[in-house]
Amino acid sequence: MRISDVLQSKGSNVATIPPTASVRGVIAALAEHHVGALVVSGDGFTIAGIVSERDVVRALHARGAAVLDAPVNSLMTAEVHTCQLGDTIDQLTVLMTVQRVRHVPVIDGPDRRLVGIVSIGDVVKSRIGELEDERAALVDYLTHGR
Repeated sequence: MRISDVLQSKGSNVATIPPTASVRGVIAALAEHHVGALVVSGDGFTIAGIVSERDVVRALHARGAAVLDAPVNSLMTAEVHTCQLGDTIDQLTVLMTVQRVRHVPVIDGPDRRLVGIVSIGDVVKSRIGELEDERAALVDYLTHGR
């Protein structure tokens, strides 16, 4: 299964936030969109960074409540691991495991335009679907010989 298949199933909507937004704004956007991470982008198509719930919690612990008024670019991860539409779920699983990330923006084209995001939950859902399909095929083969 390819990343394009996952996006076809889940949709390509990506929650973004501008780099100048406050951390307080990040918290509100995470809650509003029911997501665990936001892509930091000034225009919705280019990636400046990514910020997750974990980033916010760690910053609150380290810097206290004053961080709520800081800009998101003060705590975002600027080196973002991405994938492309033609990549496989297996490739993405390796990337997520090795880099220890739970959200990976999907890019496309020579301009590396943001076209979606895939979470670890999306990967797990995809894997479960594949296993259910294999199980059904095996049961059919064993019971009907085809």
